[in-house]
Amino acid sequence: MVRIYGDPWHKNAESFQERLVYLAKLNISNFRKLQKAELSFQPGLNVLVGANNVGKTAVVDALRALLAGHDEPYPRLDIDDVHHPKVGKPAGDIVFEYVFRGLDPDDEADFLAALKPGTAGDLEAHITIRYAEADKAGRLRAKRWCGDHEDVGLTSDMMENLRGVYLPPLRDASQGLKPSRTSQLARLFQLLADDAGREGINVVLKELDEKLKNHQPIVNTHKAINTRHDAMLGPQLAQVLKIGLSASDFQRLASRLSLLVDAFEIEQNGLGFNNLIFMAVVLSELAKNPEASYRSLIVEEPEAHLHPQLQAVLLRYLETVQATDGEKPVQLFVTSHSPNFASIADLDSLTCLVDTGAAVETFFPRTITFEKGKREKLERYLDVTRAELFFARRVIFVEGAAELMLVSVLAEKAGFKLREHAVSLISVEGLNFDSFLPLFGKNALKIPVAVITDADPEAEPTDGSETQALYPAPGDVIQVSNNTAKMKGSEDAFVKVFHGLKTFEYDLALHADNRIAMLQALKELHPKIAVKVQAEVDAAVDDAAKARALFTGMFERKQDNVRKGRFGQALAQAFSEPGAACVVPEYIRAAIVHACQLAPAKL
Repeated sequence: MVRIYGDPWHKNAESFQERLVYLAKLNISNFRKLQKAELSFQPGLNVLVGANNVGKTAVVDALRALLAGHDEPYPRLDIDDVHHPKVGKPAGDIVFEYVFRGLDPDDEADFLAALKPGTAGDLEAHITIRYAEADKAGRLRAKRWCGDHEDVGLTSDMMENLRGVYLPPLRDASQGLKPSRTSQLARLFQLLADDAGREGINVVLKELDEKLKNHQPIVNTHKAINTRHDAMLGPQLAQVLKIGLSASDFQRLASRLSLLVDAFEIEQNGLGFNNLIFMAVVLSELAKNPEASYRSLIVEEPEAHLHPQLQAVLLRYLETVQATDGEKPVQLFVTSHSPNFASIADLDSLTCLVDTGAAVETFFPRTITFEKGKREKLERYLDVTRAELFFARRVIFVEGAAELMLVSVLAEKAGFKLREHAVSLISVEGLNFDSFLPLFGKNALKIPVAVITDADPEAEPTDGSETQALYPAPGDVIQVSNNTAKMKGSEDAFVKVFHGLKTFEYDLALHADNRIAMLQALKELHPKIAVKVQAEVDAAVDDAAKARALFTGMFERKQDNVRKGRFGQALAQAFSEPGAACVVPEYIRAAIVHACQLAPAKL
């Protein structure tokens, strides 16, 4: 990761002699799904994640509106690109505002007209693009300017100093690697050659060309063509023909260079590996090109054509791309809807786009303050499954495997299919909610989040001994555990915590219909234990006593406790049987309602 001297987050500024220019902010107004989006970027790698159709490509096109042009035309926008609110007519022009930081004195001279004082006292380069004044075909006119004044236009020299390469999604990288005068390989080849190197290649090519002409196959071919040509045109019209190397000098050789992969032509190689090769060529050319003040690589969906292992390899490499001796820094922008990328990307690199229903908003995990050790725990837990939370529109968090298997079934019993309501069900594997919840709420990801947890009430003893577990009856007033109480205290309009009287299984067992299915599931897993537990349940006098007998008979045995994950799987199957009776505990029903954002009356 590239660190920038002068930025408050950089702890070792003194160790850097050179400051590295980077795009720090991009503000977007009235563009497609983005009515107003304020994006903050860091040097090095920036990974934009979000669900499909949330606006990631809009951000990419906003970047390209300034950073394209060297290798491709700027994106053309028309009236259909203007943001359409859900109510009312489109209002306002499309506006992109860019702020560059980390400028050294040479950069400041290059962007003199764009300079403004930054909040840290350093000078920043501010550039604005506005799309307005549609022509008869609906195409919008782009106006680019520097600083605060529209009459200070962005010069061609400034635009040359902003270098960007864009790799679109579902690209065929082999096309960009084919021999041509403007290929990335040809550019890199010419960039890395000095005058002596060029002359040396010219000499070798000329010598090779002369030697080849003396070989009999070439002599015979030349004679056959020349004889036929002279006979056809006669001595007055015939031209002088020679056979030789088409790439007979450095310049022609550059346009005909190609890559071989494991002795095969590049077109015969797989799409995924070709994409990695192409990125290597592009990054090399960007980093070694001394002409631009700023360089960027914009890649849409790098996971295309890559299996998970290669996705991880690519991301880890992109995170390490930085300026070295003889190279310049490259800022990277990557869009992805791959949980693989989100799960292994550093939290600091993530930029999240979230559709709250009312608008698309941005969120940056690096701005969140975690309690000691919680961020590290979150990063360890963010595997592919849990990384789904960065793409979710609604989330239900549960403690473990049993809840993970059962809550979807209980939701269907209550009349809901969680996937149809775009609800992601995520297990935190224990009581690790406090590592996940800082990512959600009014100051973070503004989506409905329901936490289903245990109350775990305890009774204070009167004889000075240890606290004792409670087995409450319906209607009892309980004192929840400190962990649950702490989470309840952090609720807001988006994040709600739901608990029952004791634990998930105990609260299920308070209902007679559920006990039938639970005993059936237990009988399939542990027939002998089931006989004993059945007898204890039958002997109990009320629902609380029966629930206690069932719960303790499975999970509080002196040895060989029933595993909750296996039991949850068997119980989910029992509840799914046609005609199986099931009562959804009220706190689970309320969690489902909150996650689906439906009024309880609709149940």
